Amino acid sequence: MRAIWSGAISFGLILIPVKLYTAVEEGGLDLDMLRKQDLCPIGYARVCRNTGEEVPYEDIVKGYQYKKGDYVVLEDEDFKRASVRKTQTIDIIEFVDHREIDGKLLAKPYYLEPTKQARKAYALLREALKKTGKVGVGRFVLRNREHLVTLKPEEDLIVLEQMRFVDEIKKPVGLDLPAKDEASDREIEIAIKLIDQLTEPFRAEEFHDTYREELKRVIDEKARGKPPKVEEEKLVPTEVPDLMARLRESLEQARKKKSA
Repeated sequence: MRAIWSGAISFGLILIPVKLYTAVEEGGLDLDMLRKQDLCPIGYARVCRNTGEEVPYEDIVKGYQYKKGDYVVLEDEDFKRASVRKTQTIDIIEFVDHREIDGKLLAKPYYLEPTKQARKAYALLREALKKTGKVGVGRFVLRNREHLVTLKPEEDLIVLEQMRFVDEIKKPVGLDLPAKDEASDREIEIAIKLIDQLTEPFRAEEFHDTYREELKRVIDEKARGKPPKVEEEKLVPTEVPDLMARLRESLEQARKKKSA
């Protein structure tokens, strides 16, 4: 693995030098864009909007338009000058119970690895988090943007979870949602029994991208000149009069599956 950032966790008066690693690898198939008539691959160029000329990457700079047509060019050093400390540290501001954090705020996980001289301090923070059941909430700057983050222990690791700020979460305004009393107590009771029957310990390794597998099958069949098999499935919403019957049928089906 290759570190994408190095700095330090700031924890009270303790500074723990660490390296940051991406913890996720995006799935999906790598699809190219092609011209329809001859399957010529399409490339994307950076062009000047005024002249249409292609601009080499080394000639591109970042700028902020402070008024129409007028820009301030920002160099790499300018981003550091905004706050040297924030570009070099993960500042833990407070500690909270992990259950208090809304799941919608969690965005992307990263792994933190201590430098050799920081192993003891890293272990100290990790074990203290485990014993208290807390996560650290802090801020740090990555790719010229400040992020809210949590630091949580996971086995031998401290995992940094990049978070969204609350103002980035949309309010569910204008959605037509049903009232609580639109489902009867009896229907809810049977739904709870069905949930109980379908409850299992969560094992992440048992889940994988089945759509990607199906899409790969379609690609393989087309590559061999075979027309891909299409499995049509018409989705029909459960009508209100059928709801109780469908619940009972689902519950019986789940019981049989579990006993088998």
